[in-house]
Amino acid sequence: MVATFESVQQFGKEQLEAFTTATDAITKGWQGIATETTDYSKKSFEKTRELAEKLIGVKKIDEAIALQSEFAKSSYEEFVAESTKLGELYTALAKEVFKPIESAAKVFTPSA
Repeated sequence: MVATFESVQQFGKEQLEAFTTATDAITKGWQGIATETTDYSKKSFEKTRELAEKLIGVKKIDEAIALQSEFAKSSYEEFVAESTKLGELYTALAKEVFKPIESAAKVFTPSA
């Protein structure tokens, strides 16, 4: 098959569009991940500050241990939930990035 100038030009345009779409998806995905990470960090810092304030006012060691235990349990649960959410964001990012590349690669796949 002989490629014409127009077909080569169209192919180049499609590849550039796929690259641009993938780049846009990467940018939006990283912004979403950064926002989520920042929000989680702020919440975590605030909860740690609240725990410190509560611990200052504790009069019995049993109360301090109970506060620490509650804090550790809730922190762990929040961390697992946040990790799951970030994993989903990374998965969505990968799917979005490879979608235009996958469609552009179909040009090279021989049809049966």
